[in-house]
Amino acid sequence: MNSSNTPPTKDEIAAMEPFDGLGLENIFVVTNAQQAEIARSELMAAGAVGFDTESKPTFHKGQKSEGPHVLQFSLVQKAFIFQSHVTESEAAVITLLRSPNLIKIGFGLKGDLQEISDRYGFRPPGIVDLDKSFKTRGYRSSLGAKSAIAVLFNRKFRKSKSVTMSNWSSARLTNSQLIYAANDAYAAIRVYHALREPEA
Repeated sequence: MNSSNTPPTKDEIAAMEPFDGLGLENIFVVTNAQQAEIARSELMAAGAVGFDTESKPTFHKGQKSEGPHVLQFSLVQKAFIFQSHVTESEAAVITLLRSPNLIKIGFGLKGDLQEISDRYGFRPPGIVDLDKSFKTRGYRSSLGAKSAIAVLFNRKFRKSKSVTMSNWSSARLTNSQLIYAANDAYAAIRVYHALREPEA
């Protein structure tokens, strides 16, 4: 682990080996009520999950986002992808979001939480925003996912800008979108568990 309390530079991160994220075989897109109930049950049983959302980007000043269009919840071995247009899964999504007993862990969630509030009419409890977690370890500023993965795992967490800016409201997400979304949440749960491990 980086003990200098200074996060690696962009060049240092670029030289690292890639972070091993989830593959498509461990990413499950929820498309009906039965799948939603299975996902809800597994996630609630875990107690703590990686969490993030994706929204179709806005390109004009003052344009209001209609997101979140995708909500992703990750365990340490798999991730579930919910799409907000799938009405059969909405009850499960709301249960997960509303539950104070499910710790939802992510990076830079302020905007996500505002969009959830706008769309669903409530602000989720049980939120842990990892950006600030590193300040308690002596880092002067908050760390995002890329820096956190580099500090804790000495690995490079890759994020494609083209996928970031892609159409997340699409009824059928591409494989690249699924991998991107799942691993945003997966990185969070991995960092959360690593932070909880006693330092050697």
